[in-house]
Amino acid sequence: MITATNIRAHAVNTVAWLASAQATIVVPVYQRQYRWDIGGCEQLLSDIRAVADRDADQMHFIGSILSAADSSSPRSGDDTEEWVLIDGQQRITTLMLLVAALFHTIRDEDTALAAELERVLLHAATGDTKLRPHREWAGAFRDVVVGAADGVPAPSRFADNYAFFRSQISADDVARVWRGLQRLEHVAISLGTGANAQQIFESLNSTGEPLRDHELIHNYVLMGLSHAEQLVIEDEYWAAIERSTGDHIASFWAHYLVMVGGREVATTASGRGVYDVFRTHFPRLDPVALRTLAEQWRSFAQLYATLLDPEGEPDPEIRARLHYLNTFGRGMYPLVMALYARHRAGEIERNDLLSVLDDLQSLLLRRDVVSVGSDRLVARLVRASREGIDALAAAISRQTPSDDRVRVALKHSPLPHPEYVLSRLADVDPAQDDLVIDHVFPPAPSDDWTGGDGRRWKDYSEDEQNSHRALAATLGNLALLEEPLAAQVFDADFPDKRTVYGRSSMTVTQPLASIETWGTAAISGRSAELAQQVMTLWRRRGPLVIDDDGLTPILDAIPRRGWPRGWER
Repeated sequence: MITATNIRAHAVNTVAWLASAQATIVVPVYQRQYRWDIGGCEQLLSDIRAVADRDADQMHFIGSILSAADSSSPRSGDDTEEWVLIDGQQRITTLMLLVAALFHTIRDEDTALAAELERVLLHAATGDTKLRPHREWAGAFRDVVVGAADGVPAPSRFADNYAFFRSQISADDVARVWRGLQRLEHVAISLGTGANAQQIFESLNSTGEPLRDHELIHNYVLMGLSHAEQLVIEDEYWAAIERSTGDHIASFWAHYLVMVGGREVATTASGRGVYDVFRTHFPRLDPVALRTLAEQWRSFAQLYATLLDPEGEPDPEIRARLHYLNTFGRGMYPLVMALYARHRAGEIERNDLLSVLDDLQSLLLRRDVVSVGSDRLVARLVRASREGIDALAAAISRQTPSDDRVRVALKHSPLPHPEYVLSRLADVDPAQDDLVIDHVFPPAPSDDWTGGDGRRWKDYSEDEQNSHRALAATLGNLALLEEPLAAQVFDADFPDKRTVYGRSSMTVTQPLASIETWGTAAISGRSAELAQQVMTLWRRRGPLVIDDDGLTPILDAIPRRGWPRGWER
């Protein structure tokens, strides 16, 4: 028989394991945040009540718990032994919150039972909690289990789930729930010094609620380090990355890897494509190299924070363009982050950066106008940027739809990002809260609506009505208005709207006051006029060339002698 020497596994009673007087269970810094929700707590409580009502020899299995002795922590004897909780912190933390709820419910009514519960929660000699989250969350957890100094724990997922348990368990129900808790068991897996904790951790997390990519990256970066090294990386670098990126940390890592690799990061069957690419890109992370990389990650995370909220950029023109780009989402962040970093390092001139940011707006708006996606475009632009600004400008131009193609789409298709487009045409900030879009011809007119030609909507033929509806969301039928004025003209007839349009300070709206009647001809005419302004403001640089796929829509092709003129319409 072959015996494993670095891994020991055996079934244990979960409550007895938690109540052990000789161990503190430590949640390491690389673990994900506690995130069990109320639904998970409700299911756990239901399972515990169910096993409590069964025969005494019936147990409820909660899975495996993976831990390892922490050889780097100082000890003053067996009673201070620490075990690092590698897998299982979500379940163990929730059980501790449930025990705390039982303890606080019964402590003034049944001191004997309260003492049993307290042995699970706290070390008798020190009063410290048996479970110790890492420093960032330890205070919030202790406030719930022991009690906050002011009696009110700070808002946290710990407090939410504890409050749920308190609300569901009466004093009469405590004994039953405690009986069920004592019938929980798990497989305790203890690792020796030669075990591959990372591989075992990933194997165990292949089932159940999967870790997110950024949590796996966090774990991968820190797991092979000593406790002291983990604290350095966590405190000096990782915490700063999390502060900078906030809820967008997952997208930060995806965009960072596209930036450094120049390749799309695809979602894999395992659902952890970003993590797999990270491991491929950084196969070995020794402590010395890790600090250098961590400094880079922290720096790029700070830049990413500015992309998310450009108000942190001191240059007003760069700041405005970053705001404009956010209109189109975050798809171009890998490219913009790389260019922004090079500009900060003095490698790219300010005017070159501004020019590229303008080109990207043109690219994204024009592709949205003609309904061509940009999802898989950024990686090839990242690669082009490595050849210089001119090469990047040419690559952007090759992917930017032509004037002819955009004009046709603006005439017949709904306008994407109307607030952004009309605000830019009016030379006002698209972020202004008091500006709204008004449909000159309302999408759902009343029977009595008139365009000023004496006819009512109910008198229009079916074809005429359909023609109007088809153009309702196009550029020519949209007006940018101050909110108080827009409230006056909502669903109004065009003659009434025309008077109000004349009072608007929006230069793109004022000319509507000089139009006598409003119908499909007026909409198409205004679309053509504004389309020319769109071509100028969101221009396409460079010669018209065939794109990288070798397929060019007819309206993007270079006109040749002998072509019929019909395609231009």
